[in-house]
Amino acid sequence: MDAIERPTFASEASRRIYEYVERHGTVERHKLPEIMSLPDEEFRACLAELKSDGYLEDADGTLRIALEFGAVEKHELDEFTVTVRPARQADFDGLVDTIRDVTAEETYVVAETIAEQLLYENAVTRHNTVRSRRFFVATVDGDVVGWTHLDLQQVDPVREVAQQTVGVREAYRGHGIGSTLLQRGIEWAEANGYRKVYNSIPVVNETALEFLTVHGWDTEAIRRDHYTIDGEYVDEVMMAYEL
Repeated sequence: MDAIERPTFASEASRRIYEYVERHGTVERHKLPEIMSLPDEEFRACLAELKSDGYLEDADGTLRIALEFGAVEKHELDEFTVTVRPARQADFDGLVDTIRDVTAEETYVVAETIAEQLLYENAVTRHNTVRSRRFFVATVDGDVVGWTHLDLQQVDPVREVAQQTVGVREAYRGHGIGSTLLQRGIEWAEANGYRKVYNSIPVVNETALEFLTVHGWDTEAIRRDHYTIDGEYVDEVMMAYEL
């Protein structure tokens, strides 16, 4: 199922089950029939349909969203073997820690917001008729060391434009991991029908601005005094990459 495809369900009960799991991140299977006020037989039929259609997965009695897009890739980058793959719910803690590690060093307001949103929703994957998100992570020896994130609005006028963020832990920079993640996100967006990705960076984050410029991104606009950082007004640079 492509990101630009909206979830479709055979019944209202299936839609309610999916939306409950999507909203809560993970749910214990045995609790859902009572929560949804569904007879066991109807619940089992709906669950089988949702699993068959690739919407939900059942891991030892725990239900979660099962939408993973793209293959697992391994890259030999200097002394590291880096695995780049779709993020899973099991990556939640490592993903949040990695985003916070990056934003602690560089001013990256959008990424800070994403970390807070993840903590609030307690879910890596989000896919509904209004807004979706997709994460790819880079791991070394199983630990998350970087991410790229695509924020995907499903409303028709903006369904072809995605917001992308990318970051790598300081200890793993300089080995091409960020470039690999950035390209993975761009390739995914292009394959799924998007025409442009963009990123919003505080002007004081010179590292991020230089990184995106080197990779072919252009400055589309500057919003003057958009942020207040350490008591100072700071411009926002809106950068974009045409697909």
